[in-house]
Amino acid sequence: MMVLSEKLDNRRGISANRAPSFLGAIGKSAPSTRVPLPATELKENVQFLTDELNALRRDHSKLQQAVFEAAQIQRRLCAPRELTRGEFEIAGEIFPVRNLSGDFFKVIELESTLALALGDIAGKGMTAGIWQPHVMGLVQRSARLHANPADAVAEVNRELCREHDTPPLTALFFARVEPRTNQLVYCNAGLPAPLLLRANKSLERLDHGGPMLGAVPTAAFQSGSITLHPGDMLVAYSDGVTECRNPQDDEFEMERLTAAVASVAGVNATKALFSLLATVLDFAGSCSPGDDVTLLVIRRRDALNSEPRPNHFAGPQRPKPSGSRPKRSNRGGHSPK
Repeated sequence: MMVLSEKLDNRRGISANRAPSFLGAIGKSAPSTRVPLPATELKENVQFLTDELNALRRDHSKLQQAVFEAAQIQRRLCAPRELTRGEFEIAGEIFPVRNLSGDFFKVIELESTLALALGDIAGKGMTAGIWQPHVMGLVQRSARLHANPADAVAEVNRELCREHDTPPLTALFFARVEPRTNQLVYCNAGLPAPLLLRANKSLERLDHGGPMLGAVPTAAFQSGSITLHPGDMLVAYSDGVTECRNPQDDEFEMERLTAAVASVAGVNATKALFSLLATVLDFAGSCSPGDDVTLLVIRRRDALNSEPRPNHFAGPQRPKPSGSRPKRSNRGGHSPK
């Protein structure tokens, strides 16, 4: 409103000798009496405000288009959203709470291995979205420099702390998959522990790693290692999944996520991803998620599910929200938000 008032003064061209005369006329009037503007001046003012509103609408439309294009670039940076490499299927998806997302995932094809990353940059919308390509670039560079995921994550942390006075706090799950040995070596820095669903339907949590990135330059990180057997499936996710709320203000929480993961045993990575996203969004109902929702599914195929799959897919549609609820303050978990 202050900007609009300034523009109003400038465009109407109120001169120094004209304003006092107008104010003087008001001062001579009775307190309850308004001095009507001349019809010509009133018409000019109405036309000016109409022009201003039309200009603001055009500017808003251009801004919306720019943000939409930026969001499409983000989605391309996170490609491929689906990939099959040897016996491994990988599928990922992001539902941003706003047009731009602070979450990201990336599948990096190296010479003999696959590097996988899922990150969650603190904040939402434009600020986190602007940081996203920079942090992804650091992750990709470190993935090519270091074979050990803990060393790669530590390198990203040092770079963030060295390059910026106030680096973005970032939670990151980073892993390397060796298709020849079926080994997955990982480091989880600040994200909720990914879930490993074994073919026998037992569940494990991948909790080796360290703190969030961007806070302590000398932070220590450690790697964990697992063997993926035929039919095993790993689900990594951002905290927007477990903190998603329904109209009754209940959170989705780990118990529901664990049950949802157990229910997709035996299906391929893409179907599992669709099912998990649908479960979360159905739980949210008419409420828009309060944080970006991101999932990454890695599955080793079994002999009964070895058909090749396409490299891309269209994700499920989010139901149109009728309302949203503010996110509660951090309650001491791994949430970077």
